[in-house]
Amino acid sequence: MSSTGTLRRREKGLDAITQHNNIVVLMIPDLVDVGGPWKVLPPGIHPATVEEVKSVFVINSVRERLFDGFVLGTTALALAGCRTVYLDGSFVTEKETPGDYDVSWDTTGVDVAKLDSVFLDFTDSRRFQKDKFLGEFFPESAAFAVLALFQIDKYTGARKGILKITLSAP
Repeated sequence: MSSTGTLRRREKGLDAITQHNNIVVLMIPDLVDVGGPWKVLPPGIHPATVEEVKSVFVINSVRERLFDGFVLGTTALALAGCRTVYLDGSFVTEKETPGDYDVSWDTTGVDVAKLDSVFLDFTDSRRFQKDKFLGEFFPESAAFAVLALFQIDKYTGARKGILKITLSAP
């Protein structure tokens, strides 16, 4: 049990958190070994909530800082009308101290006039995105087929999974 009174356990094949006599079932699957340096999500696109991402992957101060940047970025996208993002990168692996995270965002319904221009700035290896949000954001469209790339382990070429997160309207 952690100091917050939260217990993570396996329950009928699903991860569950028990807190104050409430059970919340987590949909994020267990990580698997595909031969790379860290375990990754199993192949597929796995639905998750922002709260689930936090409860599973925020296990230290480095990950907390990255998560805060992710929330800041996805909140800015939601304000522009984005409703779906896909989370990838070492943040969603067992790597203890990931350097960043990668997001592909669905452009459907996004009002470009409300979009922070940093989301469309890919100069200097996306430095301004990393400075502002601590991660990289790629629009998912016909011109940028990012989702397919996100599902390949860069160390082994094996298929791996990503998370699909539906954003709430502000």
